[in-house]
Amino acid sequence: MSKVLQPGDVIGILGGGQLGRMLALAAARLGLRCHVYEPGAGAPAGEVCAELTCAAYDDDRALRAFAASVDVITYEFENIPTSALDVLEQHCPIRPGREALRVSQDRLSEKQFLNGLGLATAPFAAVDALDALHTAVTSIGVPAILKTRRLGYDGKGQVRIDDAGQAAGAFAAMAGAAAILEGFVDFTHEVSVIGARGADGRVACFDPGQNMHRDGILHTTTVPAQLNRAQLTDAVIATGRILNALEYVGVIGVELFVTAQGLIVNEIAPRVHNSGHWTQNGCVVDQFEQHIRAVAGWPLGDGRRHSDIVMTNLLGDDVAQVPDLARDPAHAIHLYGKAEARAGRKMGHVNRWIGAAA
Repeated sequence: MSKVLQPGDVIGILGGGQLGRMLALAAARLGLRCHVYEPGAGAPAGEVCAELTCAAYDDDRALRAFAASVDVITYEFENIPTSALDVLEQHCPIRPGREALRVSQDRLSEKQFLNGLGLATAPFAAVDALDALHTAVTSIGVPAILKTRRLGYDGKGQVRIDDAGQAAGAFAAMAGAAAILEGFVDFTHEVSVIGARGADGRVACFDPGQNMHRDGILHTTTVPAQLNRAQLTDAVIATGRILNALEYVGVIGVELFVTAQGLIVNEIAPRVHNSGHWTQNGCVVDQFEQHIRAVAGWPLGDGRRHSDIVMTNLLGDDVAQVPDLARDPAHAIHLYGKAEARAGRKMGHVNRWIGAAA
């Protein structure tokens, strides 16, 4: 990046959800302003940003005006339409770059990219027809999961196949969407590394966190994770290889399965990540400030962990527990300002201090 942002300069954020909200708050602490672009009304980030554009991603006029008003553009989610990026990139740099989005938007491209780096993944096969699914089930075996190649998240867009006779029903559930079959991995637990790469090419990683899911949605992340020294080193090295291969600028989330044969990469997310929320109360510089520093062209901060933390997502009606949670002085509560609590909707999270880092 040729320009290093100065206090008062503006970062554009595509997406106005909770990640955009926390990015805007981090930028404000550094004296930087944020302009959020979000199609939906009532965006959580809209309450805390300097400026908000509420417009569709196919509104070229709004996109051009947005790009003209900011100094750099970043994003809080990866499924941004390519056509919108085409318009924006003509007027303003986008960080992280387009290659990270191209790879991560398609599960097949992502797996191929990771394998090309020599990183292990679950066995997989592209599925574009029922015959291809039958072939893939025979090759990979069951149980397996059929997933849409694009747009799936938090357990959406996927169907488990436990028997070859379920293939036709699973394929029908894809409703014509391009799909990928992934074999099951025999793992003991999942961890994730939140890594960052600056505009100067420097790489820094936060300590891996150990994740537990419920119904396909992240429930808790605990640091430190149960990893021996070799596993911890391998996790960080894998994240650095991904960051450098993508010539990445910003924060990335890398999810990995811990197996008897070594680490297997589950997926990558080219943005700040739910499993990195613990850094807000476990580190001097958290993942959100680290991302802002990177896209602004600043040096990366010191992300060393000073505390052991358990992060718990507050989903739907869990938000009603906040008054009780607030009574415990070990709890740091982060709410997203969402008006309606729906089942499975991320309303906030709580970071519980469980001790000083060893």
